[in-house]
Parts: sequence; C-alpha cells; structure tokens
Amino acid sequence: MAMREIRLVPDPVLRTPCDTVTTIDDRVRGLIADLVETVDDEGRAGLAANQIGVSLRAFSWNIEGEIGYVINPRIVELGEEQQDGSEGCLSVPGLWYSTVRANYARVEGIDLDGQPVTVEGTGLMARCLQHETDHLDGMVYLDRLQKETRRAAMRELRARL
Repeated sequence: MAMREIRLVPDPVLRTPCDTVTTIDDRVRGLIADLVETVDDEGRAGLAANQIGVSLRAFSWNIEGEIGYVINPRIVELGEEQQDGSEGCLSVPGLWYSTVRANYARVEGIDLDGQPVTVEGTGLMARCLQHETDHLDGMVYLDRLQKETRRAAMRELRARL
C-alpha cells in the first residue's frame, strides 16, 4: 500500500478511457490498496485509478467516514431529481464550480473476489459516483459545465499552469 501522487490536468491519462479489469491479480489488489490509502486523506471524497496514473476501471470513495472501492463500475441508474452544487477535483486543484448532477446514483461492479457489488447513494455520494465514473470514461467535471462557465474555468486553469 502506498499514498500515490495525483495526476493533474492536462495529463493525457485523465483524458483516456480506462480499460476494464479482466483479471484480479496482485497488480489489481495493489491498485485497490493504493486507491483506498490515497483517498483516506482529509478533503478527499473520491479517487479514480487514472488519477494515480493507472488506466484501469476502478475507483475508491471516502464519504461521511465510509471508505470503499468498486472495480469495473458502470452507472445503472440516475434519479430524475437533480442537485446543483459546488464541485472540485483532486486533478484540478483549487477550482470549484457549480455542477449539475443527479441527486441519486447507483453503480454496479465487482469487488476483489470478483463478486458483484452495488453502490448507491444520494447527495454527495451520488455526486462522487458520477464524478469518478466520468474520470474512468476520460472526462473531468469541467466537461460538464455550461459552455461559458467551462471557458472561464479553462482560462483560470491555463493561468495556473
């Protein structure tokens, strides 16, 4: 287990869709251990594998004292009710923008034993599930912003680089 360095935009690994995990081996077990250890830090709600430079479909979360992970997650349900709240990202430090997400989300995937798991939640947990799944699809939350807001965010980001 190791606390891993977070990759920052514009690192291309963040824009590349992640590969499905096909075999649970020592590499994947180590990845999950690193994801769990790295997300277990103050102010961290979620962490996708590509944010630590590994292009595999897995993420961890740290919501309200609960830490967990899911391998090969896919969103299977989003509620109709929406939430609009401030969202940030470890890979885009210091930028927080109002981002619309579903207020309920459910993902399905597997655990380290290859057993099916379902993770669901509302509010912050729903936001986290959607945000981390986006990462695994090669997106960052800035991609979800309205056009003018996204332009302003990108200008601010370029000024910081």
